[in-house]
Amino acid sequence: MISVEPLIYVLIFVAVLALVQGAYLVIFGKSISMDGKVNRRLDMLDKGGSREQVLDQLRKEMTQHMKSQSIPVYSLLADRAQKANIAFTPVQLMLLMVVLSGVSFALLTALTAVGVPIRALVAVLMGIGSVYVWVNGKAKKRMSMLAEQLPEAVELMVRSLRVGHPFSSAVAIVAREIPDPLGTEMGMISDEAAYGRDMGETLKAMAERLDNQDMRFLAVAVTIQQTSGGNLAEILDGLAKVIRARFRLFRRVAAITAEAKWSGNLLSAFPVLALLGINLVKPDYYDEVMTSPLFIPAVLIVVAFLVVNLIVMRALVDIKV
Repeated sequence: MISVEPLIYVLIFVAVLALVQGAYLVIFGKSISMDGKVNRRLDMLDKGGSREQVLDQLRKEMTQHMKSQSIPVYSLLADRAQKANIAFTPVQLMLLMVVLSGVSFALLTALTAVGVPIRALVAVLMGIGSVYVWVNGKAKKRMSMLAEQLPEAVELMVRSLRVGHPFSSAVAIVAREIPDPLGTEMGMISDEAAYGRDMGETLKAMAERLDNQDMRFLAVAVTIQQTSGGNLAEILDGLAKVIRARFRLFRRVAAITAEAKWSGNLLSAFPVLALLGINLVKPDYYDEVMTSPLFIPAVLIVVAFLVVNLIVMRALVDIKV
């Protein structure tokens, strides 16, 4: 007899993960998507929001997660939620974890026959894990898009400066022309500068919030030009070339190390996949050895080796550029 319970667990997790994205789209609509032609700030302004109201709402969304790092469970994903700029508040994300845990428990109850304690534990892990996987995926996608958009944005600033626009106007042009995620970020910088905040400080704060090295370079270049003078267009033109070269180098390093990364992932996942396959084909295969006192220590040792393998492979391919 073939056991389908492992497959059911995977399908339930995928379904819960889809519920997270579905809830996000239903509550906030397409305005939070990162691939729209019009960035979210402009969309909010177009719907009748004042410049001050839009700035206040966006600033709240972009800083709310780091302020909630003291919450024990939420601290696991606060940094990733910050970089992903999740519009859900920390409280809403915590409630979402609880709701998804309840949904997982209901599905596990209906589709499996495991005991209540195991069912509850798996349901909680699915509820928390699905939100973390979703937030982490959003963060990776957003940071990748920011890095890809930044050279184009800097080059647009250079062209604006060369035709006579001041730097604040160049940033405002970028905020209008560049889609999300960078368009909204630059729009916030433009609005904050219009309300009197120093442009260099605003850029530095954004760079630190996003933890983006290229953005730090931009903030330093603008700050130095403000204090020492110089041709900002030429400085930013050189910076754009450096950022593009770094981006190409990152892509090349990622291509070179891709084989090693996938090898490490495959070597770590293979025992788990083999275990699931054996359990599907012959569910009673491990019944005899499970009664041995060495079974639990052996399992723990195997898990430890898998974790060490992941850490070592990650360290080997983590090339600093």
